[in-house]
Amino acid sequence: MADKPVPTGLALTQLDDTFRADPYPVLKDLRERDPAHHDTELNRWFFCEYAEVKRILRDPDYFSDPHKSREDSFARFLLRGLEDGEEVSMLLADEPEHKRLRNLVNDIFTPRAVQAWHDRIVEVIEAQLDKIEGPEFDLIADYAGPVPTVVIAEMMGIPAERHAEFKEWSDTVVQSSFNPAPTEQDLADSVAARDKLVAFFLEQIAARRAQPGPDVISQMLAAEFDGERLSDRDIVNQCNLLLVAGNVTTTDMIGNGVKALLAHPEQLAKLRANPELIGAAVEEVLRYDSPVTNSGRISHDEIEIAGCPIRKGESLNVSLAAANRDPAVYDNPDVFDIERPQIPHQAFGGGRHHCLGASLARLEGE
Repeated sequence: MADKPVPTGLALTQLDDTFRADPYPVLKDLRERDPAHHDTELNRWFFCEYAEVKRILRDPDYFSDPHKSREDSFARFLLRGLEDGEEVSMLLADEPEHKRLRNLVNDIFTPRAVQAWHDRIVEVIEAQLDKIEGPEFDLIADYAGPVPTVVIAEMMGIPAERHAEFKEWSDTVVQSSFNPAPTEQDLADSVAARDKLVAFFLEQIAARRAQPGPDVISQMLAAEFDGERLSDRDIVNQCNLLLVAGNVTTTDMIGNGVKALLAHPEQLAKLRANPELIGAAVEEVLRYDSPVTNSGRISHDEIEIAGCPIRKGESLNVSLAAANRDPAVYDNPDVFDIERPQIPHQAFGGGRHHCLGASLARLEGE
């Protein structure tokens, strides 16, 4: 009997029922059979092995800005919904713009700076738990979803009476941003919500300029590095990035963590008996069921990776989820073990685009 075709295209996205239910068997199959996979359906290269994923993410020569990709590439598809010539966020910016923006906001998201929000995050979590009634509840809708949005809103200094509309707009933008095959209505809704968020953030910036506070928007207004400051547009883009990159990802991390602990009661019992393991438990959740499954770069020239010739401007998608279960790096990679020796995972990406909000995500996860 001939081997079945390797998974490709939408079969490697959450739009596929099998992949959405459990992506890891699919990724294991691809890693074993075609770890440097040319996905001609979505016009991208798809890499599964830890070593290649790590190397690609840390190579300073590769691009991140989709404007520099081929017209038919998957990376160019990410530009949908943006106006012609519109600047990308720091998440996708290349040097020197990326370095300029990162230097200006780095101090706001250091572990020490984030730790200052610890007590307020605890208050947000306790308030959300107090709203839950009855013996059963929807973990995502009632807890894991609202908590990161409220935390980000609090950090930005957004008044409590605006949280509901802020969450509605941010949810709409996030749903489209992470959908590889949005409908026309999805895109129209996303553009409308994004326009409302931009107007809202400009309003908040003006308010902080008139009366600064301890919030992140005020800190961005005051930030200075080598004589450079953030423009209003820079701050709007950074606020949007906080929503898209820090909202659904933290929701998924909390959901994945609870799911893993409930599915492994011996690990849950171990954590309850020894709460000091919480830091290691969060790291294992990030490895075992990565909240962000993919990242990527763009080839800067005619290159070769894993023996494959790749044209300039090709999308180089890397599977963080597959890398985090590579048996070449992790013993028993499909086993959830909160006392696993701490081998660096790829859940926060790597290189110059290593997740700026990693410390905040870890704190919320704990």
